[in-house]
Amino acid sequence: MSHPSLPTGKNGRPLRVLMIAPTSFFADYGCHVRILEESRFLRSQGCQVVVCTYAIGRDPEDLEIHRAWPVPWRVDYEVGSSKHKIAMDLLLILACFWSMLRFRPDVIHGHIHEGALIGMLMSFLFRCPLVSDLQGSLTGEMVDHHFVTVGSAAHRVFRWLEGVIDRHAGRLLTSTNLYATLLVREFGCRQDRVTYVPDCVNTNVFAPQERDADWWAYRRALGIPEGRKVVVYLGLLAHYQGIDHLLRAAAMLCERRSDLHFLIAGFPNVEHYRSEAARLGIGDHCTFPGKVAYDQAPRMLGQGDVAVSPKLSATEGAGKLLNYMALGLPVVAFGTTVSREYLGDTGLYAIAADSSDLARCIQEALDNPAHAELGARLRARAMERYDWSSSGGLILDAYAKQLGSQPSN
Repeated sequence: MSHPSLPTGKNGRPLRVLMIAPTSFFADYGCHVRILEESRFLRSQGCQVVVCTYAIGRDPEDLEIHRAWPVPWRVDYEVGSSKHKIAMDLLLILACFWSMLRFRPDVIHGHIHEGALIGMLMSFLFRCPLVSDLQGSLTGEMVDHHFVTVGSAAHRVFRWLEGVIDRHAGRLLTSTNLYATLLVREFGCRQDRVTYVPDCVNTNVFAPQERDADWWAYRRALGIPEGRKVVVYLGLLAHYQGIDHLLRAAAMLCERRSDLHFLIAGFPNVEHYRSEAARLGIGDHCTFPGKVAYDQAPRMLGQGDVAVSPKLSATEGAGKLLNYMALGLPVVAFGTTVSREYLGDTGLYAIAADSSDLARCIQEALDNPAHAELGARLRARAMERYDWSSSGGLILDAYAKQLGSQPSN
């Protein structure tokens, strides 16, 4: 059923939306999932959607993808802040210019700050309304990825650029309430330009898994020994995601008990963390299956007795929490503002960046029978608060407001 405030394009035709995704879309993680699910929702409402993105990535069958030319020296997925993205973004500008000419969108939807900046240029050149989807702080991400250090000259320059983008990139959508507040308080954005559009989850796809013959066969294929309780993580494997803390917590737990197994799925840096687990003496208690396709994520997560999200970032969203919640798993996370926003009083919170406290919370989640009820409460919370029909409606409302506030082409 269509959203009641669904805007239309020129002459009453379906609304055309150009998504600008300055990333290696699609790559089964984080912001890619948000871009994918937003695009699918818009298509379900009758909108025509094109995603303009980097050269490398997988093409979802149900989306039209326009790709930039590749850079010859970079043939793999680009994750996070990187000097290579400068060249990729320049090529993406050319691809977006061509997409604007071919597709003639009614609305530009720029993802993350680079997409918002490119969207600002396209909006100026083609007099097309812009909506920017900011999933965290630009400089916050750069600090998380050790691309810049707080207080350095580069940090000050990028902080200034972030403010310019925030104040001029059309109507702003954010994936967390925290960042919506920061945009107003720290970057001087008008409150009426900012809309909190939380990440969501398909609770029909991400649902509790039945432990049938196929479930047990999959567990054996993963190499998980019988009789072990499984702690599961699925996401990027990187320092700012807290994987180092997770492995240290796993080592502490495995020193005093032998019935645990840590299923740590995702990419990149798989071999690095597999070697780190071996160095800590827990190689036999860890499985690193690598990249997991998005449509296989429920099956993978369904192997867990407890899910963990030790993410350290103070401003980025944490969409993986929603998948955990929808599966009905008890969730352990560092007690960041963003984690508490998603989980509320149904999460188990460790002191941020404290491996020992993370180990304590994981053990409590595994061994306290009362925490088994948390999984059911988390699933109910996901179904009540984080459904795409409500968040998608907020996006359409933002389009309608931006279309109404800007002269037509």
